[in-house]
Amino acid sequence: MRTINQNYIDGRFVPVQGTDLRPLFNPATEEQIATVHLSNAADVDAAVRAAVAAYAEISTMSNSKRVAMLHRLSDVVSRRSADLAEAMSEEYGAPAPFVEASASRAGQVFLDMAQTVEAYPWQRQIGSALVEMRPVGVAAAVTPWNSNLGFICSKLATAIAAGTSIVIKPSEMSAWQTQVLAEALDEAELPNGVYNIINGTGALAGDALTRHRDIAKITFTGSTATGRAILRAASETMKRVTLELGGKGAQIVLDDADLDAAAAQVLANGFINSGQACIAGTRILVPEHKLTTMQERLVAGLANWPVGPGNDPASRIGPMVSAKQWERVQSYIALGPQEGARILAGGEGRPDGLNSGWFVKPTLFGEVDNSMRIAREEIFGPVLCVLPYRGEDDAISIANDTDYGLQNYVIGTDPERCRRIASQLQSGRVVINGAKHEPHAPFGGFKQSGIGRQYGSFGLEAFLEPRSVLG
Repeated sequence: MRTINQNYIDGRFVPVQGTDLRPLFNPATEEQIATVHLSNAADVDAAVRAAVAAYAEISTMSNSKRVAMLHRLSDVVSRRSADLAEAMSEEYGAPAPFVEASASRAGQVFLDMAQTVEAYPWQRQIGSALVEMRPVGVAAAVTPWNSNLGFICSKLATAIAAGTSIVIKPSEMSAWQTQVLAEALDEAELPNGVYNIINGTGALAGDALTRHRDIAKITFTGSTATGRAILRAASETMKRVTLELGGKGAQIVLDDADLDAAAAQVLANGFINSGQACIAGTRILVPEHKLTTMQERLVAGLANWPVGPGNDPASRIGPMVSAKQWERVQSYIALGPQEGARILAGGEGRPDGLNSGWFVKPTLFGEVDNSMRIAREEIFGPVLCVLPYRGEDDAISIANDTDYGLQNYVIGTDPERCRRIASQLQSGRVVINGAKHEPHAPFGGFKQSGIGRQYGSFGLEAFLEPRSVLG
């Protein structure tokens, strides 16, 4: 069994000073695969000192040198994509297509940001003033467990592009993936201290980073509850903050949609990353007069979404990341009927034939009212709610009646109508008819789904400050 007892600080692997330990498990088997040593405040201080020392160099580095660094990072991460995929599969348990796409995407994000940097206007003349875009200062990133590789690499890429050194605290539940990724990043031979990676809990290491007086910028992806705590702590020193938080996306199926195609698309949007995704479309809005027909198609479509371990090529839904997350999802499945909803498919417990592992039955709820907790709270598992609507205005009203506003979906056959409805949805992104991800477009949320944007020039500017020079 592995022991993960090193952080990456100041260009090398160093022993963790903290003494607390945390077991890591394979979620498909519930077997322990590693023990991770958790960082304390002294580890955080060491990482921040290294980042502060490196800031003077990277903040004055030429654009071309930073672009070259991004290309080197892409090369080393891409070369290790098979190792990264293997670590992710074992530690996180996601189905093979998601794992392979995540491992491949990890290297690509550096190239996407390199393109952004090369085209970005670092200086602009506004009247008599020269406006310069300058790095904000030393940054800290706190990342979650549901797409560990992508979050680390995208935040690191943005920091490098902006000329900012960074301390990254990934989820302690992803420590093995983090270790393999850190080994790959080390091969890029960046200047010491430009990036530093520490294992630790949010309650200790994350909080110490958020409150550290030498950190100027926090970028966080995770739950809305944790985002609120980070925002409060960061306000004490006026840190710049980017928060990408929870979601409760709506999928509006229009009355002109082909229901067979729509059902397949709805399930794909709802079961993204085994349902452990903030962008999942978990509220399915269907015209009232087509409700029964659509529900029948959705139930039938579940046959195309088998549950199983990620190393089974047939699996499309993997286990929940932990016993705690499994219990959370089970509690919502039990709550639905108590609120008056009807289980159309799925239900409590593990799927048949899976006696171990944190697997959940893909569950569809009907007879759902948008005031129910299962329709308002982020469940973060393969649990979907079907809600009827009467006309476009009602659909838009239901979709917007939520505390969240990250990603919504519109499915229909008339492009102009789809775009008109999309323009009225209160979310940072709207996907029409399964459109592909655009890596240069901004991503982030309205309302309690976050503050600020990531990716492309919008993400880059979240790490920059404008400075006006007069005369």
